[in-house]
Amino acid sequence: MSTSIGRVERVVYLGAEALVAEGEFLGYRAVFKLRVGKPYRIPELDREIVKRRTVHEARTLEALREKGVSVPRLLFVDPLAGLIVMEKVEGVVLRDVLERLDREEACRSMVSLGEEVGKMHKHGVAHGDVTTTNAILRPDGTVCLLDLGLSKRVEDIEDVAVDVHLLVRVLESSHHSVKEEMLRCFLEGYRRVLEEDRVREVMKKVSEIRMRGRYVEERRLGRIA
Repeated sequence: MSTSIGRVERVVYLGAEALVAEGEFLGYRAVFKLRVGKPYRIPELDREIVKRRTVHEARTLEALREKGVSVPRLLFVDPLAGLIVMEKVEGVVLRDVLERLDREEACRSMVSLGEEVGKMHKHGVAHGDVTTTNAILRPDGTVCLLDLGLSKRVEDIEDVAVDVHLLVRVLESSHHSVKEEMLRCFLEGYRRVLEEDRVREVMKKVSEIRMRGRYVEERRLGRIA
């Protein structure tokens, strides 16, 4: 598919919420994110939801870049179509290479991830889906955060703790062999941005979230009456 200003070359991902493709836009290598409507919703409501979420993500990208957070540059947005066009960040998905890097390089990548997540949290934004899948490792060793579709303004310490908790779970499930060291490296970067008291507060809340999860699981398995 092509127009006078852009060309889609290949579909990267088709999920329940959006289609993501790569191509070219105004001479830039670009990523196209097109939100998918829901057939079970009333059409007018569906269009409003798509429009609102598209605007929210675009504004969040712009605001975070202004604050120095490493996120893709916004090239174009069409709220009515549910379309966001962003620069294609050169690099590799962190999930795919983390355990193949030597330990020093892997640690540096997680320190960079911690710094970027810390900047987001410092400026009052929770990512909503902090995973090694939503992070691009650039050739220079720095990390760029992707997919701000679930981001939200921070209203409570739990909002940021959920980000960290999700990353812990991802390390446990997808990077088990290096989970403890990579979490330590992430927190090293996180502490470079946030004050130690704040980090302790976040990690205390992470522990509470994990305990709630264990309680629910044990109830489900019938271990708790």
